[in-house]
Amino acid sequence: MLESLDFLFVGLAALMAGAINALAGGGTLVTFPVLIAVGVPAVASNVTNTVALLPGYLGGTLAQWKDMKEQSFRLWYILPASVIGGLLGGVLLLYTGEKLFRQIVPYLILAASLLLAVQDPLRKWLVRRAEQHHGGKVSEWWSILPIGLASIYGGYFGAGLSVIVLAALGLTMDESLTKLNALKQGVAFSVNVAAAVFFLFSGLVVWQVVLVMSVCALLGGWLGGKLAGAVKPATLRWLVVSIGVVVAMIYIVRG
Repeated sequence: MLESLDFLFVGLAALMAGAINALAGGGTLVTFPVLIAVGVPAVASNVTNTVALLPGYLGGTLAQWKDMKEQSFRLWYILPASVIGGLLGGVLLLYTGEKLFRQIVPYLILAASLLLAVQDPLRKWLVRRAEQHHGGKVSEWWSILPIGLASIYGGYFGAGLSVIVLAALGLTMDESLTKLNALKQGVAFSVNVAAAVFFLFSGLVVWQVVLVMSVCALLGGWLGGKLAGAVKPATLRWLVVSIGVVVAMIYIVRG
């Protein structure tokens, strides 16, 4: 049973995550370890985190709705792959079991930290690739496969999903980074909606925590937007990466 102080810690973590997601991404690397630290089981922490942070993905999707609408022909085959992948990832998570999931959590966090670390080089590469105008030598329909695989990962854990999706889109589509970002946001939102809806029936959602985290994450996102000119995203990103690596090492040492 969570106590008042636990809810305070969870709320502060969600506040930070909302601001971090607005500025640099990687908020899950803050909220997930805190949920485990206050006593929520690992699988339930992941399930609760997915449901609680969903409003943030909705806000990001609405913010890029115009660029998404201009690519509606792509959404017809990308979003179904995202939804199916998100559902499969959610099913896989629930069938993993608490003990096994706890064992692989440190490596999931390390992988997410690595993905966050390469975000800037990836974006620069995508910009250079777009400027070279490859002319669509690879059929865009091939994006269904990497997007589907990334979506399974997203439904299973989620941290670093945006980086994987952006890379998959950049490899299979000859498009500007702005439009790729909009598609990425749509995929991330679809994956999390699919997983969250599935998790609603799992009996593992800690609803008191979801309420606190949702409100605090929204407030954090607003604060992050206000601080956008004062905080360097790269600095914040490396801070989150460092936190993720330290947390993963602690989990590995503790066994």
